[in-house]
Amino acid sequence: MTSFQSRNTLRQTLRRQRRALSTKQRRIAATGLQRQLNRQPATLFAHSIALYLTNDGEIDTALFLKRAIQRKQRIYLPVLHPCYRGRLAFIRYQPHTTPMTINRFGIKEPDFALNKRVSARFISVICLPLVAFDKTGNRLGMGGGFYDRTLAFMAGSGQKPKVIGCAYEFQRVAKIPTESWDIPLDYIATDAQVYRC
Repeated sequence: MTSFQSRNTLRQTLRRQRRALSTKQRRIAATGLQRQLNRQPATLFAHSIALYLTNDGEIDTALFLKRAIQRKQRIYLPVLHPCYRGRLAFIRYQPHTTPMTINRFGIKEPDFALNKRVSARFISVICLPLVAFDKTGNRLGMGGGFYDRTLAFMAGSGQKPKVIGCAYEFQRVAKIPTESWDIPLDYIATDAQVYRC
């Protein structure tokens, strides 16, 4: 089996598992994730945090988002970039005031045309979803490469955000086949613990 095939098989299996979770299991996991993220100095004292709105059974960040807003942290959401295909832009999110729209994947996001963007380089912490992870910080995403292309600058020098993958504990696997373009994570936060990579 090639690396591509094994990544796809792993992706399909774990996506099925997370979509099969009950509402109660999702709620318990979201509470666990919030607890773990709130214990980390990197997220607790961050000036700005990029989060994702949950889709396709991903572990829910809504409780952590609410708490971060209460702490007066700036929240940014990823938006599909209309000009740079396959890349994301990050837009400031304020509940009840940020104009939102639905992207081509059916995910709610701030309206690109009506909101100001910020470079990922200047966000303190970026929390991103994943399908699988291993203990060395390798991440398997959905396969579109959006975060990898957007965060490609991390391979160079200069200011960089801390990158935290968010997942259910069961998404941990022994080893993920990696590709040259994969962006490694600084931490992985699950509903059970935080792994420093």
